[in-house]
Amino acid sequence: MTARERLLAEAAKRILITDGAFGTEIQNWKLNEADYAGSLGLAKDQKGNNDILALTKPEVPETITREYLDAGSDIVSTNTFSANVISQADYAAESLVKEINIASAQIARRLADEYEAKDGRPRFVAGAIGPTNKTLSLSPDVNDPGFREIDFDYLKSVYREQTDALLEGGVDFILIETVFDTLNAKAGVMAALEAADDLGRDVPIMLSMTLTDLSGRNLSGHTVEAFWHAVRHAKPITIGLNCSFGAEQLRPHVRTLSDIADTLIMVYPNAGLPNELGEYDEMPVTTAGLVREWAANGQVNILGGCCGSTPAHIAAIAKAVAELAPRTPAVPPVKTRLAGLEPMTMAA
Repeated sequence: MTARERLLAEAAKRILITDGAFGTEIQNWKLNEADYAGSLGLAKDQKGNNDILALTKPEVPETITREYLDAGSDIVSTNTFSANVISQADYAAESLVKEINIASAQIARRLADEYEAKDGRPRFVAGAIGPTNKTLSLSPDVNDPGFREIDFDYLKSVYREQTDALLEGGVDFILIETVFDTLNAKAGVMAALEAADDLGRDVPIMLSMTLTDLSGRNLSGHTVEAFWHAVRHAKPITIGLNCSFGAEQLRPHVRTLSDIADTLIMVYPNAGLPNELGEYDEMPVTTAGLVREWAANGQVNILGGCCGSTPAHIAAIAKAVAELAPRTPAVPPVKTRLAGLEPMTMAA
């Protein structure tokens, strides 16, 4: 069976669990600059470059991944949110992008296979691709609305380099997450589709949007429904929401997406909203209770956590939904569906 077939088979049986945050978990290690930098001799300070730890201190992402698997995760993601040449330029580590992605993918793959071998339950690896710190839809210069720092073809090439390395490292899926700009996501989609063509095999895509306000739009202005219309052509194996807010604020948007998407729904919210110090106080039992409501209403297939979530949050979520049935994907009528900032549906 292919990775797509295996995931769909497992998702038909039960609600699956993905992992939680890496960034806030890495912060708990209290690493100094030397820990990040290792012996690479890079020109810039590396503190905060979480992705490079796959090369310089691999026991950190390995331990965190193992803790999420112990907590019940069926899917673990690679610690590669910023492992692209745009983001790594901040650390003068652009030349290491391929190495970082391969190493991180290999860590996750090895552990996923180890845990599957123990109990026979399939474990999957999602290659995490973040949005970069650039945007194709908006100008960074308020005096020049037409200006863009990068163009679509360049961003596609950036994503393609990362995608190829993640696949070489052994991931099952390409997870394009925290989508604040739909056009950025479409560049990532094209990179993944082209990689699949060149490999001559299926490369399942996971897509996860992030909302920037309570009205339910991302930074480029798309509603949840318009976003789905804009990316549905990619036939993603999952569509969903992550980061943004806590589960309480995401409730209506999860329901909207669940009602229209003919694929699996994966949602991994923050552990509530941050406090005045930027820390997350929501307890695991609270997060688990909130996401359980979605599961009880038949709205989700895969659950996990984003910023502030811990292995304890993941374990609580896994326990809360263990006996609940998974969502059945929607079967929308055949119509022409287009997207500006709002969705547009035409009769067939």
